[in-house]
Amino acid sequence: MTERALERLAWLSLVVGLSASLLHIIAGAGAVGSFIYALAIAGVIASTVVSALKNQLDRRILVGFLVITAAIIVGQIFSAASRSAAQHLAAEIAFFVVQSTLVGGLLLVAQRRIGRDPLSILADASILSIGAWLIVWIAILQPLFDTSNNEPYVVTITGLTFALSAVVLFLLATLLFGDSENSAVVWLATCAILASLCGDALWALHDAEVAELSLALRNAPYVLALFAASATLLHPGIRHLTAQGSYQAARPIAGRLVVVISGLVVPIAIFALTDAQDTRDRVVRTISVLVLAGVVLLRVAMAVRANADLQAQLIQRAQTDALTGLPNRSLMLEHVDTALRTAWRDGRQPTILFIDVDRFKNINDSLGHAAGDDVLIAVATRLRTILSTRCVVGRIAGDEFVVLDPQTSGPAEAMVLADRVLESFHEPLALRQGDVFVSASIGVSTYRPSVTNSADDLLRHADTAMYRAKESGRNCVAIFDESMLASVTQRLAVETALYRALERRELRLVHQPIIDVGLGEVIGFEALMRWDRDDGSSISPAEFIPIAEETGTIVPIGAWALLEALTHLSEWIAGGVCPRDATMSVNVSPRQLSDPNFVNVVSEALIRAHIPARQLWLEVTEGVMIAQPDQALDALTKLCDLGVRVAIDDFGTGYSSLSLLQKFPIHCLKIDRSFISGVADNADSRSLVRTIIAMCESMGLDMVAEGVESVRQLQVLGEMRCAKAQGYLISHPVPPESIASTVATINDLGPWPRTRRPG
Repeated sequence: MTERALERLAWLSLVVGLSASLLHIIAGAGAVGSFIYALAIAGVIASTVVSALKNQLDRRILVGFLVITAAIIVGQIFSAASRSAAQHLAAEIAFFVVQSTLVGGLLLVAQRRIGRDPLSILADASILSIGAWLIVWIAILQPLFDTSNNEPYVVTITGLTFALSAVVLFLLATLLFGDSENSAVVWLATCAILASLCGDALWALHDAEVAELSLALRNAPYVLALFAASATLLHPGIRHLTAQGSYQAARPIAGRLVVVISGLVVPIAIFALTDAQDTRDRVVRTISVLVLAGVVLLRVAMAVRANADLQAQLIQRAQTDALTGLPNRSLMLEHVDTALRTAWRDGRQPTILFIDVDRFKNINDSLGHAAGDDVLIAVATRLRTILSTRCVVGRIAGDEFVVLDPQTSGPAEAMVLADRVLESFHEPLALRQGDVFVSASIGVSTYRPSVTNSADDLLRHADTAMYRAKESGRNCVAIFDESMLASVTQRLAVETALYRALERRELRLVHQPIIDVGLGEVIGFEALMRWDRDDGSSISPAEFIPIAEETGTIVPIGAWALLEALTHLSEWIAGGVCPRDATMSVNVSPRQLSDPNFVNVVSEALIRAHIPARQLWLEVTEGVMIAQPDQALDALTKLCDLGVRVAIDDFGTGYSSLSLLQKFPIHCLKIDRSFISGVADNADSRSLVRTIIAMCESMGLDMVAEGVESVRQLQVLGEMRCAKAQGYLISHPVPPESIASTVATINDLGPWPRTRRPG
């Protein structure tokens, strides 16, 4: 029999039990009722056998079910008899055995599934069980003691049985209130236990002459209990009943609160609405209420304490870094603010060190994020080890740490502290993956009332100095001064204005002609970007292009520049300004190459401008192919498939390597101006340029000499058979409307080299 079949059979048994208990009440205590009861007992026995064979039932649970079943049978046999004193005592002892066994079984299960907050669960269960005990005493046990036909020892056993029933209820509440996920088998077992307790209560009410109840009605809950026990035994989940359950995602707080409050309010209401019958009743009531009040007070105290602990934990989590345990940004700002408010008393100048781990991303990418976390923990440990106890170390983001020394006397002492921190990184960090060397860039800022108005200012100044340290080559220290603040402010202003520059049409293109050295004719152009702001100021490309690259605005700006340049070329060709096969060179940034839509942008620009793809040269730097080789190779290959040609700009100034020329689809090298400037009078420069030209010829690559500024330079390049050139000697970059006159002037001069420059 499969687990699915056993599960369906279990639920069927519960449904049959509900129907059978109702039928038992209707049929009465006759033959039909006896048959139903016998069927329920037979079902438990059969289910026990099936569970032992199929569900690998825990032996302790198996023995418990057998004992409970046997005790219920014995109890019912003697209860249904003529009810002599001995038979009555035997029946009560049987019911006592049932409750004792339930207590043992629930202890076994509950202690494995009570969860992460056992004290509060035990307190809530105690409130519920004591309240139930008070109700049982007032409604059942006290009347039972006053009934004349009940023997004292029988009543004593009954009282002990109901005392155990309160314990059963306590353990059951502990099980249900716990954090462990309550599976279907737990609810089936709960149904069986509650039905059994209900049957005990009905029998006791009848014996206490509180209510005249028929035998069929008193036994109906036991019928349901037996069928529910069968369902519990058959369900495949019973094999995991004594195992630690998985924790619930959300605790059933609302339901638990309703049950506990009901267990408190109902007995108190009954206590208040009924009078004590005698001294014994008064003593039991008083003791029960006092114990209940004590448990409630204890539970309230536990709740207040837990709430206070939770608030403390939330505050700590909100103010500390989870990985390193160091203060986070908000807590560090509080420490800095405290240091600044007390600095005037002793003339101190609190210092902030802003520490950034250099190239931390490389560690994450190469060794994994787990190793990255280990590096951060090791850095935090090292900082706390080398610094004095007066210093406060915090981690405010990613790989950025902050050190506050509230007692430095000035910049000199601050630099000594920074040098000590920088020197500490010379030793490797011992990780699980092995020793790792890291370096750091450190920004230093000391408190000066003239420039520091708040803790946030001091932290921001140190951050600014840290970026200056990175710009200086990393693994060094930079101390903040006012010029850095002006530089940062200027950069922010440029960055903000750049977002609107394109829509305000502040950007424009200028073009520098490229000539055929042998013919002296213009054969192409290089498009260069300029930014003239509405206020009349101009921003250098060297200033705004890196910002555009960093912020990502280079993508839409680059797309505009590409279409604009090709449109200009199309107009010049149509107007006869330049040859029909003239080329246009456009610089492409790494950010553009990494844009998955860039190839489509290029294709669309060529179509809209009606320019053949072979007349577009895209210029990239060597660094692009080093930093992002896979992305660059993929993008450049797709562009070449379109027919676009690729040139390496400023060749020789980056990471020049023949392997790059072999691996990437390169068609042209643009020899950097730093080599051309010395080609006229420097033998070493001539040798380098000659080597580059020879390499281009052997590899079938085109070549362009950049930055030609003298006739002699052009003469030497002509002698070396350099095919193309551009530079100030030939023409400065000019706006599109001046291209026609510029090209005409250059072409009128005839073959180069000439002894005079075009006007």
